Amino acid sequence: MAYIRDRREERTGYQSGSRMEDCLDLQCDFIMCYRIDDTTVERIKETAARGYVVHLMTGIAWGGYRDYLDGKYDGVDHNDEGQIDRNGNEINHGKGTPYMVPTVSFADYISEKLRIAVDAGVEAIHVEEPEFWDRGGYSPAFKREYELYYREPWKPAYESEDAHYKCARLKAYLYSRTIDRVASSLKEYAKTKYNRNLRFYVPTHSLLNYTQWKIVSPEGKLADIPAVDGCIAQVWTGTSREKNFYDGVFAERTFETAFLEYGVMQELVKGTGRKMWFLHDPIEDNPIFDWNDYRKNYFCTVAASLLHPKINSYEICPWPNRVFKDSYPKDSPDAQPIPADYATVLNNTFNTLGNMEESSDITMNTGVIMADSQLYQREYSDSQFKEKAKVEVGTVLREDENLIKRFETELRENPDRELMLKFMSSNAFPAFYGLALPLLKYGVPVRPVLLENIRRYPGYLDDYDTLIMSYEFLKPESPDMNTALAQWVRKGGTLIYFGNGFDPFHKINSWWTGKYGTPAEHLFEMLEIETEEDCCIAKCGKGTVGIYKINPAEFCLSKAKSDGMRNFYEKVLDAAGKKAEYKNHLSIKRGNYVISAVLEQSVSEEAQILSGNFADMKTPRFDLCESVTVNPGENAILFDLDTLKDEKLAVIGTSVRINSMEQTESGIALDVYGAGGINANIRLKVPYKVSSAEIDGEECGLDYDKKTSTVLISFPSVAKPRKIIIK
Repeated sequence: MAYIRDRREERTGYQSGSRMEDCLDLQCDFIMCYRIDDTTVERIKETAARGYVVHLMTGIAWGGYRDYLDGKYDGVDHNDEGQIDRNGNEINHGKGTPYMVPTVSFADYISEKLRIAVDAGVEAIHVEEPEFWDRGGYSPAFKREYELYYREPWKPAYESEDAHYKCARLKAYLYSRTIDRVASSLKEYAKTKYNRNLRFYVPTHSLLNYTQWKIVSPEGKLADIPAVDGCIAQVWTGTSREKNFYDGVFAERTFETAFLEYGVMQELVKGTGRKMWFLHDPIEDNPIFDWNDYRKNYFCTVAASLLHPKINSYEICPWPNRVFKDSYPKDSPDAQPIPADYATVLNNTFNTLGNMEESSDITMNTGVIMADSQLYQREYSDSQFKEKAKVEVGTVLREDENLIKRFETELRENPDRELMLKFMSSNAFPAFYGLALPLLKYGVPVRPVLLENIRRYPGYLDDYDTLIMSYEFLKPESPDMNTALAQWVRKGGTLIYFGNGFDPFHKINSWWTGKYGTPAEHLFEMLEIETEEDCCIAKCGKGTVGIYKINPAEFCLSKAKSDGMRNFYEKVLDAAGKKAEYKNHLSIKRGNYVISAVLEQSVSEEAQILSGNFADMKTPRFDLCESVTVNPGENAILFDLDTLKDEKLAVIGTSVRINSMEQTESGIALDVYGAGGINANIRLKVPYKVSSAEIDGEECGLDYDKKTSTVLISFPSVAKPRKIIIK
């Protein structure tokens, strides 16, 4: 039972830059002490003294690196190594903290700076968020790197699509080079000085989020760095509430976006044996919301992550001090500290996540192709627009309501070319969501598939029988990717391609230019398909191919458009001897748990009714229920009590860590330890009726349910080891 486990399994952990306090002693497996400063060594010692496995975490693109920038480190002024936009503005992560152009000297500085953590005994180092902003690339340091890498004079990204693509691809390379250099250096240092095998991880936003926010990062390239041991999927309310278009409506779709974000993140470690933690955040960086909003969106991300059953490790809470000590909405006269019941529910959830096992209940056999190259084409050159100065659309969807209205109305009826370009390069990322949401909203559990992994791992596509793709928002880095797709189709796969060559990035200088107008033309040649029609369906070996010559961004503009996408999907599946199966929910059985989410704007607006014997894991007391109604926009995380029929004694849910549980002649004894300041509950299945319970000799709350043979023990939690005796 994973509720009672060795901390060295490292299933759950959190990051914190503050000193340990009782309310932050959440009793997960490991803690990432954040940043290098004067308190780092002492914080590492405090954390280890409380029994945690200790890691260190710091930013690799930004941080307290002023000693490097100002030359105190090596006598050289490095202030020209910050990221700068085309107007000469610094791109900062807070005042005086620039995002860095990761030069070789910066990598060596980071390597030396982090040695203090190795000396202090940490077992792993995390360098988070290797981020190069798409609007950056104009600083002297970047220009030098460009000339060294391409052996030609630097060209500004706004000059042409080719220049933009080359600048962005270089940005990804620079951070992969830096991560490789830092990780290898620190691992060698730990091994030679301490004979210790240091582990090295990269916490990073998802490829989907970085594409929406226009940030270039290595993403899939992390798999090519031998010294990287895994990643943390930095997916949370703040990334997943980014608005997108579906059925012509621009709105937050936190659950659906999170589902796709977690889906693409697990592809970073698939087939590698490396570690992946999924992150959730009960708050988010934006402090303007109230607790009801945070709570609803938090469980959207938790439910979405649990629907990916091959990952069972979690970062349970970045910055727990801001969750358990701050009040929200910030700076509001109505700001409130965390409600007591939500504090209990969060601690319940943290422990539940540690009990989550992998599952073989995988029904995701429909993939949507993504690639690192989608990060390289997020803005179009000035030459694509009549106006001399192109509108910067990176933040338009947050600020320009008029442009949003134009997307919702003008594009639907009369797709203007320039307006469509602005739409495609907006944060809404419609070319991808136009492929994914029409199916996901109808209960098809589509999963992002990394195109580059086709080259990395033999049989990478074996889990899928249907792939959906377009080269209108990404490009294949080499022709053998198309060859591999064609081979997969010939073996029996179903490939559905959407695209009409609209994207100006088809004209960049690459392997297909000169012979082919677009990389899709080469793909069709590999599939031995020739067509002048807007739609065609053809056999290819044992497989089936559907081609629909339309810009996939159009599928976002109205329900009629998304219906059209689904109709073509159905026709292709029918030609392949398959049937499209729609429902208004995504559900999974995962060990003892049932997880389900009911979708809005779906095939129906009916509620899902789950019947059985359950404990509701989203309630403070793990409420018992025989029927659960899940309405559209809601989700459920339930413990299925019927899975315990052969067990007499078992933990169903707990707010505190249970270090041991033993049945004796007189009763049951538990050793527990929980965070301070919460109302704690433990629900157990027990072999007999319970008469009393006490904790450290004092009576505690007790509620026995005869029908389910379960007992609920309730008590105020104190951050220290405690003994519970149930008689």
